[in-house]
Amino acid sequence: MSISPGSVTSQPHIALFPSAGMGHLTPFLRLASLLLSHNCKLTLITTKPTVSVAECTHISSFLSKHPEINHIEFHVPPMQHSDSISDDPFFIQFEATSRSAHQIHPLLASLTPPISAIFADLVVANGTNKVAVDLGVRNYVVSTTSLKFLSLMAYLPILTTSDAAKLVDGAAEIEIPGLTPFPISSIPPPFFNADHGFTATLVSNAKALPFCNGILMNTFESFEPETLSAISNKRALSNLPSILPIGPLETYGLNMNDQTRYLPWLNDQPAESVVFLSFGSRTAMSKDQIKELSDGLERSGYRFLWVLKTKKVDKDEKEDLGEILSSSFLESTKNRGMVIKEWVNQQDILGNAAIGGFVSHCGWNSVMEAAGNGVPVLAWPQHGDQRTNAEVLEKAGLGIWDATWGWGGQRLVKQDEIQRKISELMTDEKLKSKAKSVGNEAKKATGNGGTSKNTILETIESLKQNVQTVLGTHKN
Repeated sequence: MSISPGSVTSQPHIALFPSAGMGHLTPFLRLASLLLSHNCKLTLITTKPTVSVAECTHISSFLSKHPEINHIEFHVPPMQHSDSISDDPFFIQFEATSRSAHQIHPLLASLTPPISAIFADLVVANGTNKVAVDLGVRNYVVSTTSLKFLSLMAYLPILTTSDAAKLVDGAAEIEIPGLTPFPISSIPPPFFNADHGFTATLVSNAKALPFCNGILMNTFESFEPETLSAISNKRALSNLPSILPIGPLETYGLNMNDQTRYLPWLNDQPAESVVFLSFGSRTAMSKDQIKELSDGLERSGYRFLWVLKTKKVDKDEKEDLGEILSSSFLESTKNRGMVIKEWVNQQDILGNAAIGGFVSHCGWNSVMEAAGNGVPVLAWPQHGDQRTNAEVLEKAGLGIWDATWGWGGQRLVKQDEIQRKISELMTDEKLKSKAKSVGNEAKKATGNGGTSKNTILETIESLKQNVQTVLGTHKN
């Protein structure tokens, strides 16, 4: 199926509404780039203020590259810390945005041409669904996690009420009818408390999912086949709308002036010789864990590129590398490793021939980037959806995971454990072969005739046909 540029009159106008954090913003910007390439008119709604500097920088750079995008800054009424059980600034922003999402109505109602659809983050689904109904437009949720974890969030309204006993009776796993069970150890700690602000936010928005027109997923059919089949065939969570896998979403290519150091260095390294370590935009590792990791890296003997964070929010990062890492480590590894604290273009790094393995927190964007490049992963989940994501990637053949390492900070993972797993990551030929196969499947999905490409084309075509129908109705 192909879509011609068509006339401007049938051009869908889509409002995109991401939530807080780079993990949520990145897939929306990638989706925006994809939609632009298929002749869609876009309005991007971003919250103000942002939690991190990175969000502000990426939004500004993306909009400067795409001046044709209409931009709405949505001023979110601040929440007091005392209003939330959580002290996590991202959780607080989720709650604040969710509470006020319905207020975008007048901002969208006044747009010309009128919008055709809203593509919104799950944490604002309840508010945007009401707005979509009032405006008579379609409402799609854009999921920023795995389908497996989305299914858990979709089940939260039941899990926190009629099935709440499952979370307190000491069971080893949680069963959602029709799906493979979730180990209790993979359930995020906030989910055990129905009054936790983050949990309550997800519950209220998960209730809106059945009323959406579809759920756009940054995944592909062969990566999560069992879960996709169970939900699509109504064997599980039969109240959900259509699941629309459109991933892996491709990078949108910004010049962030952050490549002068690491890409030339990577280009000088032998093929598949470098371990890339990055734990996402929200993971702050303790100094004790950083010490064990640096010692494990040093003992492994492998070349490495390590993106280091010590604070949850980037603007709080003040320390130099010399204040975090020992001088002996920096000296002994200076000819085979690079440690950096700035933002990096992870997609470019994973696509570099020098990368042989990826030590990752398993944020879903990272998983999809590794899948798209066929890079094997050593999963080291830290919080949120990441233990479930680690299970998904291991089952898909993309990586390895030691579940005994626990959540981030739950226990100190020792240097000998880290060294052993890094060596396995870099030497297991069967793992490398499986990861390359995953990469090939990802490329098929997004290529011409692929399942993910067909899905996004069909979604756009449906919106175009709807625009034409509305225009025809008005003419008559």
